[in-house]
Amino acid sequence: MKKRCEWCGHDPLYVAYHDDEWGVPVHEDWRLFEFLVLEGAQAGLSWLTILKKRENYRKAFDAFDFERVAKYGEQDIARLLQDAGIVRNRLKIEAAVRNARGVLAIREEYGTLDAFLWRYVDGAPVQNRWKRLAELPAKTAASDQMSRDLKKRGFNFVGSTICHAFMQAVGMVNDHTTDCFRHTEIVGKSGRVK
Repeated sequence: MKKRCEWCGHDPLYVAYHDDEWGVPVHEDWRLFEFLVLEGAQAGLSWLTILKKRENYRKAFDAFDFERVAKYGEQDIARLLQDAGIVRNRLKIEAAVRNARGVLAIREEYGTLDAFLWRYVDGAPVQNRWKRLAELPAKTAASDQMSRDLKKRGFNFVGSTICHAFMQAVGMVNDHTTDCFRHTEIVGKSGRVK
């Protein structure tokens, strides 16, 4: 039996997310936007709750096409507030729309959301070597800076803890514990899965 990070438990959806996605570097702008939206939606909830709603989020938010989401108006927000397949929290929904507009502004300045976000780790994943889950920080200096910069740009639901969870999810940091089989698969200069 494979040894995994203890947070992942036994739910098949959670195990698949841990084994196939968490900590794997993401560079596609739409996927980075997806994780920004989902991490913000998760605030105050369990990640498993969000994973179970992920496909519904993809449908509700036009497959995380940030150009389309940026154009959402009050009618779209009203539609989303009626969608039982997502977290129906007005502030989180409005934040997703506002953040999509922020992504467009970032792309004008930096070319891609990827280029903007990966600067916080100098373009390469931070390879941590935590032995136990209790050692993992909830936030770091890099997530603090990312949070401050995104907030200055008008983003919401991007506190430092959310930014650090985002960085873990998209592989900017490898926070698999060293006894987890995925840690060694992800380690490497390029950060690509071996």
